[in-house]
Amino acid sequence: MTEQRDFIGYGRTPPDPQWPGGAKIAVNFVMNYEEGSEPSMQDGEGFTETGLTEAHGLNQVKSGRDLAAEGMFEYGSRVGFWRLMRLFQERGLPMTVFGCALALERNPEAAAAIRESGFDVCSHGWRWVKHFELSEAEEREHIRLAVASLEKTVGHRPDGWYCRYGPSVNTRRLVVEEGGFLYDSDYYGDELPLWKTVQGKPHLVVPYSLTNNDGKYAGWMGTSDDWFSYIRDAFDMLYEEGAKGQPKMMSIGLHMRLIGHPARAMGLQRVLDHIGRRKDVWVTRRVDIAKHWRTVHPYKA
Repeated sequence: MTEQRDFIGYGRTPPDPQWPGGAKIAVNFVMNYEEGSEPSMQDGEGFTETGLTEAHGLNQVKSGRDLAAEGMFEYGSRVGFWRLMRLFQERGLPMTVFGCALALERNPEAAAAIRESGFDVCSHGWRWVKHFELSEAEEREHIRLAVASLEKTVGHRPDGWYCRYGPSVNTRRLVVEEGGFLYDSDYYGDELPLWKTVQGKPHLVVPYSLTNNDGKYAGWMGTSDDWFSYIRDAFDMLYEEGAKGQPKMMSIGLHMRLIGHPARAMGLQRVLDHIGRRKDVWVTRRVDIAKHWRTVHPYKA
């Protein structure tokens, strides 16, 4: 059954999420752990992925191996990951890991650090590939492989699901078919969680954002001041709306090979400290938002 589009949503009067402690906003930071699962020569694609790197858009190598781009990905897992972990752990802040399963298999030390941190893990797929190009059988197998792999590397099955590049028309149904997920985040159309009925079953969607995201560094954005002021303004607008009685959630997406670089990490540090100076803010894991919504706003057919 084809999913129907909804242009109305919650409309003029969105529900009060009743965030814990009367928080005016729920903020969820997401670290996308992708390095080592992207299309590559070693995994049979016949080319090197350059997406969200300094090489993005240059397309110097049409096919074959791009050693420069490979190194840019490896920077993320070798260096950027540890810098992001430090920034959050020094402040005692939680975050969510969107983990590509094969990438975490290839860095056991990072997987162990995630396991020890208490950060939650949402599956970002088995590979960093275009799910909408997979057959239904291939996609079903990718979901199965991702769950089995993450159970081994991070010690528990993933709490949620989020595709790289975007879902296929089958993804949500296959995620529900696999079972065991509290939510998926393959939706960008809202600032609050929402329920769907999938194959007759209740299924929670916790929307994500490519807007409040360091992917801007691979496009038009230059300095850490640019990124800081951009994310700060989004936070301040949502905080103000929450203070007026309509609290929302804010997803902030991070990539180790982008914002893990020193100059950009300064912008993240400023964001963390700006948010830390405000009262009534719930900085939380994605799984906790899902659990809260399921309790406070249960599914209604």
